[in-house]
Amino acid sequence: VLNRVLNATVQRTADHAAPEITLDPLEIVGGEIRSSENSYFCQAARQLACVPSSQLCVKLASGGDPTYAFNIRFTGEEVHGTSGSFRHFLWQVCKELQSTLLSLLLLCPSSSVNKNKGKYILTPSPISYGEEQLLHFLGQLLGIAIRADVPLPLDLLPSFWKILVGEPLEPDVDLQEADVLTYNYVKKFENLNDEAELEALCAEIASQHLATESPDSPNKPSCKFTYVTMTGEEVELCARGRHIPVVWENKDVYAAAIRNLRLHELQSAECVMAVRAGLASIIPLQILTLLTPLEMELRTCGLPYINLEFLKAHTMYQVG
Repeated sequence: VLNRVLNATVQRTADHAAPEITLDPLEIVGGEIRSSENSYFCQAARQLACVPSSQLCVKLASGGDPTYAFNIRFTGEEVHGTSGSFRHFLWQVCKELQSTLLSLLLLCPSSSVNKNKGKYILTPSPISYGEEQLLHFLGQLLGIAIRADVPLPLDLLPSFWKILVGEPLEPDVDLQEADVLTYNYVKKFENLNDEAELEALCAEIASQHLATESPDSPNKPSCKFTYVTMTGEEVELCARGRHIPVVWENKDVYAAAIRNLRLHELQSAECVMAVRAGLASIIPLQILTLLTPLEMELRTCGLPYINLEFLKAHTMYQVG
């Protein structure tokens, strides 16, 4: 059904030449990119911003050298065919997205304790107009990869795919997957039995802060209605939260506020809206209702592993 819908919504026919972008490989010689503006991702986003999205809606890939959304020309290089350069481009932009070069994706906090290591989420912070355009282009790339049947090597948490297809998050499961330290922290407050345990927990937290902060630090260690966001900014969980201590009567409110903060960050409504807008310009969003989050991930990124026996059985290698 999905393939039929995608082929029925083709807007660029064989009569129209494919858009072409020109990339400068010298900007990433040795894998070093001097600035984000020189990245393949940003170079392509700037050039394709002038191309109507209808020109990127091609039929599903089939055959030896399928039709791709756009062709790529590398400055000073002669490339035969389109598949090799197109696949190399997608590999490079995914590498850029999952690096510190671009700020669109953030390594999930759980990876710091070896849980979901290497998994990313959308960076949960206010976005500028330029960042909105880049997220829009990211959404287009997701749709382009689906039409091209070329897996994107992106390693994103399941919560991203849930939100993308419009499925609600599972508060306990998704919080634990994204930020297991915060999950455990919240659970400690939720499982307290009496005020003595609360006092001991607050003393433990205060001692941990004292060991890492100077006495002159503006962020005095104490259990107040504040918490640190995924991007490292301390925020108040309620009005005048810095002046409200955590006591037995409000400790459940405190735990719920932290949980809600993290879930709000995972939902990243503004960022997801930009990604979905880009995706909608390439494939109809209605078909996402046909897919589970896992199916959407597999359709976009492929399997995260390779069956070597299957590969050996279906691969022929020869020299010359």
